[in-house]
Amino acid sequence: MSERIIRGRIDRSGLLVSADTPLLRLQQRAGSGLGKPLALPHLARLVALAQRLHRDISRPMYTADDHSDIHALVRIVPDADGANLEISDWRTGPTIHPQIPVIADSALTPQGWTWECDQQLRVVALRAASDAPAVPAGWEGRSLSELFELQPDEDGRFPVLRALGRQSRFDGQRVQADGPTGRVAMTLTGEPQFDAAGVFTGFRGSAGLAEPQAQAAPLPGAVLTDPAFGSLPLSDPQFGRRIDGALRGPLSRIIATAETISGQFDGPIRADYARYAGDIAHAGRHLLGLVDDLADLQNIERPGFKAAADEIDLGDLARRAVGLLGMKAEEKGIRIDAPRVDDKMPATGEFRRVLQVLLNLLGNAIRYSPENSQIWIRVDRADDRAMITVADQGQGIDADQQAVVFEKFERLGRTDSGGSGLGLYIARRLARAMEGDLTVESAPGQGARFTLSLPARD
Repeated sequence: MSERIIRGRIDRSGLLVSADTPLLRLQQRAGSGLGKPLALPHLARLVALAQRLHRDISRPMYTADDHSDIHALVRIVPDADGANLEISDWRTGPTIHPQIPVIADSALTPQGWTWECDQQLRVVALRAASDAPAVPAGWEGRSLSELFELQPDEDGRFPVLRALGRQSRFDGQRVQADGPTGRVAMTLTGEPQFDAAGVFTGFRGSAGLAEPQAQAAPLPGAVLTDPAFGSLPLSDPQFGRRIDGALRGPLSRIIATAETISGQFDGPIRADYARYAGDIAHAGRHLLGLVDDLADLQNIERPGFKAAADEIDLGDLARRAVGLLGMKAEEKGIRIDAPRVDDKMPATGEFRRVLQVLLNLLGNAIRYSPENSQIWIRVDRADDRAMITVADQGQGIDADQQAVVFEKFERLGRTDSGGSGLGLYIARRLARAMEGDLTVESAPGQGARFTLSLPARD
């Protein structure tokens, strides 16, 4: 990977006012130049997005001129007078397709696809090998989980989501995709990608046809008459997996489409239409959260459920949780006081599950905190216990409510669409499955302090 950074500057009106030679040459080949509007549509859309969000963004960039396809990583830093561009990993190759960047033939399997996605799992490149099913039309910018319907492994886990949290390699992610003759079972493998500054930018990997699996024998008395649900009882694990598979794909497509409309990525629309689309996306995410909760509920309540014993750092996981929910806190003017980089607290627990618990605690703290308040996250140790506490300045929880807050479907009298009432129940069950616990300290008007304790690691 080249360490050279190619820089440029966009002013407030969208004119390219300065550019290093490679970027300027590309601008000129597109029929523009310095002091003129940015003539690279993909890059111009990214600049507009960064300015609208008032946040730095990093994305893969794909473009082409008459001579070559260009694949790079761009970081856009907006300010009051425009935006700075920092482009790294600038690679060129002979033009093969105007929309698909070059992917090395050595990465292709004879009957598979190669793909690339950004850090938000949006597909930015997809190519089929000679003997593979045809690539579906309209894949550009779609979510990886929309293009490939993710299937859980035997333990109910999704390797790609685990790898996303760790920014690490994954393999064995079973998926289903649309083929020319119907649904095709495939297996995904992916490698994490980083820019010259070491910032995670997404995954690059392959998708191969999966080996056919033997059909599981139905349980006594169960007649599988329907391909989606059959006549399985609610208590049967297969029923939960089929509901999860039947709902997750359509909901993901609804959310992706609504977010595209709401974000006006394909052009401006009426403000009320954009707002309606945003409401649809919000409702879809809520329903998808319910599907996640129900899947987790069935998983943790099955006999013999166990969590992995990973070596983790509670300080690192706290910072990851803040990174994922920081934007939601900013929208309410809430400041999160998170552990510093040197605040380490080694512990033992399943990485993905601990992050899930922390996201639930932090999400609740943001939801129930007043605007312009503060949330504290602290790590500590007592004897052989590593602890992390999430404290807020909300209304607090009285003693009677504390006695039931961890019960199933308990929402403390709330009637809005804020949650399913399963989050804290699942969080405590997970904590105890990792030989830890989840407790609460609170009083009316004094906020709440939720503490997750796990086995400490020296």
